[in-house]
Amino acid sequence: MTQQKRISLKEAAGLIKDGDAITFSGFTIWRRPFAMIYELIRQGRKNLHLMEVNGGTHTDMFAGAGALGIWESCWAGHELYGKLGANVSRRAQAGEMLVEDYSHVHMVCRFAAGSMGLPYYPTYASLGTDILNPAYDTLGNAGLRDGSNPKIPRHKYLHATSDFYEPSHLLHIPAARPDWCIVQAQLVGEEGTIRINGQKYSDEEAIKSAERVIVLAESVVPESALRQEPERNLIPPYFVDYIIEVPWGAHPTGVYGNYEVDGKFINDYYNRTKTQEGFDAWAQEWIYGVESHEEYLAKLGISRLESLRANPMLKYSTNVKRGSRS
Repeated sequence: MTQQKRISLKEAAGLIKDGDAITFSGFTIWRRPFAMIYELIRQGRKNLHLMEVNGGTHTDMFAGAGALGIWESCWAGHELYGKLGANVSRRAQAGEMLVEDYSHVHMVCRFAAGSMGLPYYPTYASLGTDILNPAYDTLGNAGLRDGSNPKIPRHKYLHATSDFYEPSHLLHIPAARPDWCIVQAQLVGEEGTIRINGQKYSDEEAIKSAERVIVLAESVVPESALRQEPERNLIPPYFVDYIIEVPWGAHPTGVYGNYEVDGKFINDYYNRTKTQEGFDAWAQEWIYGVESHEEYLAKLGISRLESLRANPMLKYSTNVKRGSRS
């Protein structure tokens, strides 16, 4: 085992500096590395440059805490538990953070290009839409596309032509190249092999596009166990820089096969944080008012956590009330 890869949550958060470009694993309310997100907010990180395929509750928390300088994505909200990212909206409208709007598929293209080491990705997506209106090039209009920041491309997009097939007109969308990808996985090997069960979303592209990778895992396991079924592994060890064993590290989002989304928690967050005062009170209770992930779990309580735990055979909790047709 490469012992240097095993560090604490607080140590890992301390490696990420103000202004760094970051991205996360997961999708909206699934497999977001909240233990790290809380710790970054707790440590007072500012001016982060978050680039992601789609936002979620974590995006809104970063915005509420004043941690974001730039956000590049397509949407932020809480799915069934609160459609609007109220803090993102409020901060953006006040000019306290910059929002660069791409389509969902554009962001997938950007990470795909980054994962392959390419400068851009060719696509027909969003031709004819206002995403390509120069008036909405937020970073360009702020004078930030001058090449001085290696994480900000010199163009939001470029129109291009191809001589291979018709239609010949297409776009070149710049690669995403974050400093850090922070991953929540079910399993990670002692040397860094990542195994993700269930949907993998665009995790592979996000991981391979980043300069450094931190993995929060529900369990750290022997590499020899993962090698028994190599086809189920997503990422080999040489992509991973740091490993942290953090059970329940994605709460309030869910981890397939381990635990469900805590919808009541997210809905409570959404309802209480529509104003800055509301966010500040919520954050004092759930982020600043607890000193560690262990304290956070103790505050949630064993009964709540156990109600979310997935049945090991069914892969979902039999205690969570589901919707029904009338």
